[in-house]
Amino acid sequence: MANYVLVETRDPFDSSDVEDLYALAEGLAEQADEVTVFLVQNGVLPVRKASAAGKRVAALAKRTSVLADEFSLRERGIRNEELAKGVTPASIDTLVDLVVEDGRKVIWH
Repeated sequence: MANYVLVETRDPFDSSDVEDLYALAEGLAEQADEVTVFLVQNGVLPVRKASAAGKRVAALAKRTSVLADEFSLRERGIRNEELAKGVTPASIDTLVDLVVEDGRKVIWH
């Protein structure tokens, strides 16, 4: 079993490539791989329940671990109670720990 962390920095409303990363994460998870999706910068915009992409992110969180950078959330005025189901706020330190973990594969998008 492989361990992956996929980092998304872009807003799905700006870039259709974001959906490709979500699909990749789900595909890896289907292979019984451990997958964490870390959303940072504008990548946190779809995590709100009320967002048009909120349901998509909640569906992703059913198959993978979805973490949203706390600083990016604060900078965009997104409160924890607004997060889609399954999305967990996390510090950038968490991302650093994931990236340096031995054997983990990182895809930065």
